[in-house]
Amino acid sequence: MDVLEVIAAVLRVVLAVLFVGMGVLHFVPTVARGMRAMIPPFFRRPGWPSPHLLVVLTGVCEILGGIGLLVPGLRWVVGVLLVIFLVAVFPANAYAAAHPDRFGRTAIPFWPRLVAQIVLIALVLFAAFG
Repeated sequence: MDVLEVIAAVLRVVLAVLFVGMGVLHFVPTVARGMRAMIPPFFRRPGWPSPHLLVVLTGVCEILGGIGLLVPGLRWVVGVLLVIFLVAVFPANAYAAAHPDRFGRTAIPFWPRLVAQIVLIALVLFAAFG
C-alpha cells in the first residue's frame, strides 16, 4: 500500500464518521428544526416533499453514504452519489448564508461555504477513487 492509498483509506474513515455524524443530527429535534427552516422557499411547493421529509431523506442519505464509503465494492458508486448529494443540498446552505440574521452560526457566508463544499467534493472523490 503506497502513501496515497493510506491517505485515501484514512480519509474514507474520517469522511464516514463525518457523514454518519451529520446524518444522525438530522434526527435530533432541535437541529432538524433548524435544517427544515434552511430549505429555500423554492422547494416548498405543493406536491413537493415536505421540509420534514427532505431533512429525514438527507439524513438517511448521509448515514448510508458514510457507511458506503467503507464498503470496497460500493465505494466509487457511493462517492459519485455523495457528490450529487452535496450539490443537491447546497441551495439550503446558500439560503442560510443569505439570511445570517435568521440562521446565526449555521449561516456560513456564501463564498467560504462554496469553497468548503468544493473541497469536500474533492475529498469525497479522492476517498472513493483513491
